[in-house]
Amino acid sequence: MKTFIRYVLMALVLLAVAMSSALITMTLAIHGSEVAVPDFVGKTAAEARRLADASGLELNVEREYYSPKIPQGRILSQLPPAGMKVRRGWQVSIARSLGPQRVTIPNVLQQSERAAEMNIQRRGLDLGSIAQAQMPGTTADQVLSQSPPPNASDVAAPKISLLVAAAAQPQNFVMPSFIGQAVGTASQTLEDAGFHVGTVTLEGQPASAGAVATPAAPRPNAASVIVVQTPAAGDKIALGSSIDFQVR
Repeated sequence: MKTFIRYVLMALVLLAVAMSSALITMTLAIHGSEVAVPDFVGKTAAEARRLADASGLELNVEREYYSPKIPQGRILSQLPPAGMKVRRGWQVSIARSLGPQRVTIPNVLQQSERAAEMNIQRRGLDLGSIAQAQMPGTTADQVLSQSPPPNASDVAAPKISLLVAAAAQPQNFVMPSFIGQAVGTASQTLEDAGFHVGTVTLEGQPASAGAVATPAAPRPNAASVIVVQTPAAGDKIALGSSIDFQVR
């Protein structure tokens, strides 16, 4: 009986040793067929192929993208990533760079700011800064200059900056005092400066355009002295404005 038990125990021990050996063998076989994925990013196609062959992997170019950083023809991205353990024969998907996207700059000179913006965006480009400047002989809101210049080629996806004509601001002046001067002298001075004389009325007489003086009523003349002016002295007035006077 004891001998039988001893044989059974020995058989169990041998079985356990055999199973452990098989497990170790399988583990070594599995891990022996694994490799770390190389870093293909930035490599040329030929360099990537050599690395893949040395590691027992297959490369599959799935896509091509524009890139401002990775030169044309080099590897832009990969999946699985570098360093990941995979079995030999595993297929690694890569994307290849087409290099920076090159465009031709449209000519938006003389266009309105809105039209230029739409033209730029329609071509997939970005609008950069917009500056304004007053230029004689130009139409407000018209594009005067652009950077990069029209029809420039081989430019990598730029932002186009514009210089746009600003609307001319009215030129303002400070109204001088004509009180005490003859209306004829004041009128000549104003007209020479680009202003207009509006209504001239006698002091105490209505300034309404519909008021009609009677034949006996006195009328202003060139020698009449100014006692009230509108706008008043010190007010700001634009070139071409009309000035009204009351005289005596």
